[in-house]
Amino acid sequence: MTIKKLTTALVLLLMAASSYAMTLSEAKNAHFLGEQPDGYLGVVKTNAEAKLIMLKVNHKRSEHFQAIADRNGTTVGRIAVMAGQKFIAKTRKGHYIKTEFGEWVKK
Repeated sequence: MTIKKLTTALVLLLMAASSYAMTLSEAKNAHFLGEQPDGYLGVVKTNAEAKLIMLKVNHKRSEHFQAIADRNGTTVGRIAVMAGQKFIAKTRKGHYIKTEFGEWVKK
C-alpha cells in the first residue's frame, strides 16, 4: 500500500473508533466517574476509556480554573473548591459524588 492509502485507512479507522467513544455523560451514567469536592472528576469504578475522559476534562477544568484565578487575584485551589461545590450541587440523582471524607456515594 502507498503512504496515501495507509494514511486514508488510518484516518477512517480513527473516525470509526471515535464514533464509538464513551461520552462524559455515559461514563457518569455507568458509574465510572464522579464529581469530587476539589472541582475535578474522579474514578469511581475503573475503566480505561472513562479514565481518558476524566484526564481530558480535568485538564480543561484546570486551565479554566487558572484563568478565573488569574482574573480574580486568587488561587486555583480556591476556585477549584468553589467549582467543586457547584458541580456536586448540579450532579444528577443516582450519579456518584465524593464526600469530604473521601467516600464515593450516590447522590
